[in-house]
Amino acid sequence: MKRIVTRSALIFALATVASSVALAKLPPPTDDAKAKAAEAAAKAAHGGKVDNYKLCLSIDKVAAKYVADAKKAAKETKPAVATPACADPGAFVYPPPAVAPTAAAPAAPSAPVAAAATPKK
Repeated sequence: MKRIVTRSALIFALATVASSVALAKLPPPTDDAKAKAAEAAAKAAHGGKVDNYKLCLSIDKVAAKYVADAKKAAKETKPAVATPACADPGAFVYPPPAVAPTAAAPAAPSAPVAAAATPKK
């Protein structure tokens, strides 16, 4: 039984070392991968805003129903706490980041050297 446990522990240790070596050799992400990651992050952030908006609407709906039911039953209700209105985030629009200009071509040499080497009188 001990052999099975030690063998599996050894295999686990070797797999851990091998996977850490494989991860260490990954190349840095390309510009396209960075752009896709930025867009995915923007979509996730917008999704959170949409979820918050829907939650706000549902809270307002439940509160309105509670107040209506309380008035129908002639129960006393406290005045509503002032809260900001639900803000609709709108449709997702991802503005692509500004494209960085590529390296400019090296400047052409100015006046020829022969003009600078004219003899003085």
